[in-house]
Amino acid sequence: MAKAYLVLADGSVYEGVGIGAEACGLGELVFTTGMVGYLETLTDPSYAGQIVMQTFPLIGNYGVIEDDFEGKCHVRGYVVRELCDTPSNFRSQYELDRFLKERGVPGICGVDTRAITRKIRESGVMNAMICSEIPTDLTPIQAYSVSGVVDEVTCDGPSTHPAQGEEKYRVALMDYGAKRNIVRELQKRGCTVTVWPARTPAREILNGGFDGVMLSNGPGDPSENSYCIAQIAKMLGKLPVFGICLGHQLTALAAGGRTEKMKFGHRGANQPVKEVSGTRTYITSQNHGYAVVSESVREGQIRFVNANDNTCEGIDYPEWNAFTVQFHPEACSGPRDTAFLFDRFISMMGGAASCR
Repeated sequence: MAKAYLVLADGSVYEGVGIGAEACGLGELVFTTGMVGYLETLTDPSYAGQIVMQTFPLIGNYGVIEDDFEGKCHVRGYVVRELCDTPSNFRSQYELDRFLKERGVPGICGVDTRAITRKIRESGVMNAMICSEIPTDLTPIQAYSVSGVVDEVTCDGPSTHPAQGEEKYRVALMDYGAKRNIVRELQKRGCTVTVWPARTPAREILNGGFDGVMLSNGPGDPSENSYCIAQIAKMLGKLPVFGICLGHQLTALAAGGRTEKMKFGHRGANQPVKEVSGTRTYITSQNHGYAVVSESVREGQIRFVNANDNTCEGIDYPEWNAFTVQFHPEACSGPRDTAFLFDRFISMMGGAASCR
């Protein structure tokens, strides 16, 4: 394998070995702490525009299993400490290096991911480049920004996925970068799911005979999606609404709130979330670099907060029969502590008075 470099916007250079595609990768460098689930990470559309670094030191040991994909791969690059080139798993179809090559994703291994993670935690997320030669001009790295990524990852047109068993409800899923397991969680609860492009007008959803609306996860700065925010505002109070991750942020913006970029975000499968008016704490999977500003919430009530930094993790809008969460109740490969939120959504579509 050839020599490769990870070059950060502050001029830091980390030498390693190139993996994946023989190309230059430019993006926002973020880290994720999951010990497993690298396939779900690589195929999560919420990572569009970003170079993903795994903090767990050995990646690729169970190979590539296409049934575990959550969507298409949109990452700009991949950073690992050690890449396993001899996976051992009865489900494995091929090795991770081939996955990256076939999708044009450059990567680097053999770098000190602990040191790089500490730098990001102290300085905040920053842009980076994976390359075969150290650039003399850092301007392209420093000038890069993640923008327009919802339009990049959303579907081209509507598609319908039938319920498992008897159909109980029809759900419209707004695809801002939806993970496949959202559809599966709804299907197994008796929902026929129609996935819609992000820029679908609200009137098409409201006139479509649906029992509820699901707002998906997705990448990028939520505030730049002004059209989507306006359409959500038109749907609130008309149908039961459940929002996840970006869907949570967009709903807060539609309700008059604000979002802000976090220092290094929450990415991993071990984020503790506690109920504001209860005693329960849930371990959740998360992937976001923006958060709803708690002080800006005027409509609805904050239901969940992060136990580490007290950031907003969920809002109930009982007057609109809607609720949203920042974390992922559909998480694959886990944890599954909050999958009951899908049951709450089903209950709302069945005529429950509110989201409580």
